[in-house]
Amino acid sequence: MQTKKIELLQTYLSLYINHFTVLESIGKEDSPYVILDVRNAQAQVKQDQIKGAIAMPAKELGNHLDELNKSKTYVVYDWTAGTTLGKTALLILLSEGFEAYELTI
Repeated sequence: MQTKKIELLQTYLSLYINHFTVLESIGKEDSPYVILDVRNAQAQVKQDQIKGAIAMPAKELGNHLDELNKSKTYVVYDWTAGTTLGKTALLILLSEGFEAYELTI
């Protein structure tokens, strides 16, 4: 039983990427990362959007997959780590063969 818990936790943690790793690289021309703000809100509500992030609400992500580059690594974030928008977006991206992670703070 303990082994299964450890495996589950390892899998869970593998879905996240540290914000230092991403933000260090994001300003560089050869950065492998693209940050997606998947919060379902109007632009004026999302005034704290990460600089350079692309606003692509989780509920619309499936309609825009053809606009994404599979050679990039997508990093999604939403309101907090406790909400499901980021996880929903992550599931969509991973299911379609994209390399993707949820951002941790």
